[in-house]
Amino acid sequence: MIYTVTLNASLDYIVAVEDFKIGYVNRTVSEKMLPGGKGINVSTILQSLGIENKALGFIAGFVGAEIERAVEALGCKQDFIVVPNGVSRINVKLKSNEGTEINGQGPHIRDEDMAKLFRQLDELQEHDILVLAGSIPNSLKSVVYREILDYLQDKNIMIVVDTIKEQLLNVLEKRPFLIKPNRFELGEIFDKELCEQEEIISCACQLQAKGARNVLVSLAGDGAILVTEDGDIYTSKVPEGTLVNSVGAGDSMVAGFLSGWLEQKDYEYAFRLGIAAGSASAFSEDLATKEEIVAVLKKLDKVNIMKRKQ
Repeated sequence: MIYTVTLNASLDYIVAVEDFKIGYVNRTVSEKMLPGGKGINVSTILQSLGIENKALGFIAGFVGAEIERAVEALGCKQDFIVVPNGVSRINVKLKSNEGTEINGQGPHIRDEDMAKLFRQLDELQEHDILVLAGSIPNSLKSVVYREILDYLQDKNIMIVVDTIKEQLLNVLEKRPFLIKPNRFELGEIFDKELCEQEEIISCACQLQAKGARNVLVSLAGDGAILVTEDGDIYTSKVPEGTLVNSVGAGDSMVAGFLSGWLEQKDYEYAFRLGIAAGSASAFSEDLATKEEIVAVLKKLDKVNIMKRKQ
């Protein structure tokens, strides 16, 4: 069973404006609302691929109620904890000449609320998978992901962490099964702009040396890199397609990777399915369907995936 945790769930209000101008009244040409947050996105893609999972996390207020309704409408199981202080965030994703995002703060999460989450984590069984995805809200300690790994360390749970900078570095010595920084996030960790493939691989290997078993780096239009615990390095370009929407592509990659790993226990296949899922979502208005992912996976057979030893 896969469980995803979204500490700061959101309702994403996605609007398109033909030619956005600051200081003027702008009219939308399209708009929609979707449940958001990295863990929820992972759950959505897993559900599309037929992988049983349950979404955990915190919600609050009328926005939280809509997040819960929308997640269930997608067919996902959920066991969100309703917190009393504040309202779940609404994130505005503006599509125009340039993409712009305005993300809300979210509700205040108390110690009592976290205690409820830890009681839910008690239900995890050996060989379950836990995905900790997204940034940590300001109301929580920045080491909360590390505390979760500490709490589960004797249960033989496979843990995936997809977050930023110090929050990611905090968990490495606990040997998570997979971490997935993108190129920008990897550059932030090492305080440099990463352009060359060998430099990216070097930084990924350094994170692995600090404890991560596998490191998957998404490179947007330049593909992806996987450094595995077996000592292999996989690199790939993206398959042919038109970028429509980058929101959720990295989360889709995580979901595809996990689905592929569960299916064949093979890192190359997991890498292929991860790229296919991430690319399919990038080529789609919404998160990709299984049919869209399978179609991209077939195209990916024509893309040369390189394998070498570290």
